[in-house]
Amino acid sequence: MTRSILITGCSSGIGHHAAHALQKRGYRVFATARKEEDVQRLLAEGLTDACLLDLDCSHSITNAVEHILQKTGGTLDALFNNGAYGIPGAVEDLSRDSLRQQFETNLFGWHELTCQVLPIMRQQGHGRIIQNSSVLGLITMQYRGAYNASKFALEGLTDTLRQELNGTGIHISLIEPGPITSRFRENAYQQFKQHIDPANSAHRSVYEAVERRLATADTKDGGAFTLGPEAVTKCLIHALENSSPKARYYVTFPTYLFGWLRRILSTRMLDRILLRVSDEENH
Repeated sequence: MTRSILITGCSSGIGHHAAHALQKRGYRVFATARKEEDVQRLLAEGLTDACLLDLDCSHSITNAVEHILQKTGGTLDALFNNGAYGIPGAVEDLSRDSLRQQFETNLFGWHELTCQVLPIMRQQGHGRIIQNSSVLGLITMQYRGAYNASKFALEGLTDTLRQELNGTGIHISLIEPGPITSRFRENAYQQFKQHIDPANSAHRSVYEAVERRLATADTKDGGAFTLGPEAVTKCLIHALENSSPKARYYVTFPTYLFGWLRRILSTRMLDRILLRVSDEENH
């Protein structure tokens, strides 16, 4: 039987690649995006079940799930929570509203969608939920506090849910990419301009370098360590199809490196390394 999967954040990057790759693999892919023009573009590209889903809107989430269930006859085999973005800026420059907006998309929307899908999976006795986290769910870096916090929260929520789903036939996995070619940096730059006031910040001199970095192409992010979205799709396929999917999938060399360093180094030593990385990045 054809397996069905709901993917969020398909307008570009990881979600876009995964949607096309899985449809070619024989899945019935419900590729979603938050803007109608992106949905129409996905349909024109041949993603026949593309639909609207805005993670910031409960009504949109419910409508999307109901639409998909009508199409499938009430079943859903898998969910790939992927749609996310980052608000760059020093922690002390992030307003309460900025943090709330970051968590609305990166955590609360994923949580609400997952909770709507879980009863379906429980009833059918099987399901796969894959959460696209980040190396920044394992370690932190300066001027990414809002994104770091949302991914650390996602990791904790997912680990707890995995324990609570034990024995249900529903498997949940985390994918933790390092730098991946996408529009992430471009989108982050727009968020920076919207939420941060560099002129009145104690970090204004560093923000000049931050803005230069954000204004460059995402393909340069991570340099030689940047991989294409196909690296994430490869892990996604394993999490969907292996009889014993991993709890975590590392993607890119930086994730393996920092995951290892976090285990063996003291917090102080790891901070020194991460500070040096940030200094070189924002010089």
